[in-house]
Amino acid sequence: MAELKPLHWKPEPGIGYTVVRRPDGGMTLTFTDLSDATLKHWHDFALEHLMGADRLTRNLYDLRQVAEIPEKAIRLAVEVNSDPSTRNIRLAVVVANEKVKQAITEIAALSSPPTGAAIKIFTDIAEAEAWLARPLDQIV
Repeated sequence: MAELKPLHWKPEPGIGYTVVRRPDGGMTLTFTDLSDATLKHWHDFALEHLMGADRLTRNLYDLRQVAEIPEKAIRLAVEVNSDPSTRNIRLAVVVANEKVKQAITEIAALSSPPTGAAIKIFTDIAEAEAWLARPLDQIV
């Protein structure tokens, strides 16, 4: 297996998400809130991380603790997902309610492949992990 890319993420007071490196080289991001501080930190982290994106990656966004996605978060996510490097990302998003699912669907529609990540939405984390575990050439 290739050496894992450094994460370059550090927890900071006041941000509502954590990031861990996945064994497959991707990342799992778990959000507890989408405050302005969280959004700014995530936006800067995501753009910095995309600068070195050079291979297919599997990421999981766990949004089950988020009740609503504000318009600002949608705009920032579309901006990040419009970076050409995101075309190498397979993104499973786990949500707990229909309102968040609709916001993620909007993000995916506004920034869909080939310019953005391949996004699939789940309500069960085990199903999301199973989808991410499939060979990358079979993730559609």
